[in-house]
Amino acid sequence: MKALHPTPSADPVRVGARLRACRKDQGLTIEQVAAAAQLTRGFLSRVERDETSPSVNTLVTLCQVLSLPVGSLFEDADTEVVRLTDAPHINMGGHGVLDRMVTPRAQSRVQVLRSRLEPGAHGGDQLYTINCDAEVLHVISGEVEVLFTGRAERLAAGDTLTFSGREPHNWRNAGEGPAEVLWTFVPAAWSGSR
Repeated sequence: MKALHPTPSADPVRVGARLRACRKDQGLTIEQVAAAAQLTRGFLSRVERDETSPSVNTLVTLCQVLSLPVGSLFEDADTEVVRLTDAPHINMGGHGVLDRMVTPRAQSRVQVLRSRLEPGAHGGDQLYTINCDAEVLHVISGEVEVLFTGRAERLAAGDTLTFSGREPHNWRNAGEGPAEVLWTFVPAAWSGSR
């Protein structure tokens, strides 16, 4: 009996986009990286567009210039699906609210909650803060009012409000029926100070 050997994927490995993204994240121009790696600008441009494949030596050099682990170029994309029906219920506080975390628990860059706010639902008796740089509230259906010190923002279906989670705030369902909302916290706010 013949031994079975794995066959290579029909999809070519595309490292160029990851190299380009890393370069841009660091604010480097293609000329700067090409010079540091002793490559021509045109060659590096073709590599970044996946029009040519660099040698292993050139790839290692590029990764050194970009302070990028070589292996990270070949890792699968960090992709995970969370189905709403499987999203865990969590308790972020408040009254008359059902919160579901729709991002993976291990995700630290961003956290998204989908919440159902029953009529009369609210975030508590006092303003509170969330430990995150940005908090984004998108109203899917219904009406929500977000309260800040000395002011309030009333949102209807389709409206989105962005603010610092560290700004004291609270919320309430401002409509007569239930409301569905998405809360996004950047970075992930594992625990608020409610």
